[in-house]
Amino acid sequence: MKLIVQIPCYNEEETLPATVADIPRQIEGIDEVEILIVSDGSTDRTVEVARELGIDHILVNKNNKGLARTFRIGLDACLRLGADIIVNTDGDNQYEGADIPLLIQPILDGRADIVVGDRMTSAVSHFSPMKKRLQNLGSFAVRSLSELDIPDAVSGYRAISRDAALQLNIVSTFSYTIEMLIQAGKKGLAVNSVPIRTNPKTRESHLFKSIPKFIERLLTTMARMYAMFQPLRVFF
Repeated sequence: MKLIVQIPCYNEEETLPATVADIPRQIEGIDEVEILIVSDGSTDRTVEVARELGIDHILVNKNNKGLARTFRIGLDACLRLGADIIVNTDGDNQYEGADIPLLIQPILDGRADIVVGDRMTSAVSHFSPMKKRLQNLGSFAVRSLSELDIPDAVSGYRAISRDAALQLNIVSTFSYTIEMLIQAGKKGLAVNSVPIRTNPKTRESHLFKSIPKFIERLLTTMARMYAMFQPLRVFF
């Protein structure tokens, strides 16, 4: 059983060492743990740092393609490398790497195809009140569209079985989190959620820069994905 932890990166030279150090290399039920990064047109030393850390697989986008496309590139690479389970985490060390065994357990038990890490947003002190409200609103909307009861639908910390990864087709250019859940719900995949821990904030979000723009792109992504799977309901 091979697990590959993929890390989409954009200028993460300062945070990547801590992110990698937190990833366990020995996990019960897993024979091999490998790490893959996708540098999304980074202009700093992200790639050099990754090589110094001895990361197993390093992919480089020649220009910045955005988080969703970079996630898709990483997912395809993990499948080619023979991953049975893929864990996606952020390069800013937001998520506690030691919680990976909790995240993959429902897949190992045969209870889930996808597992989303629940940050329990209301209890995270470094999230602003506005960010908490927006994430709660986004999660509510995604739950309504996907018919999946996932409390933290926009969390990027998630585990995906090989079978589920082969069925996903991420086409968004903004964020894969929303699209993945809408697709999973419409395709009848089993999606679970487990509580996970977060680390103190290390940098500003690359996605969450402008509240109006964030809302616009969030709503556009949800509408596009829903229309893709429910075209008659949308257009009639």
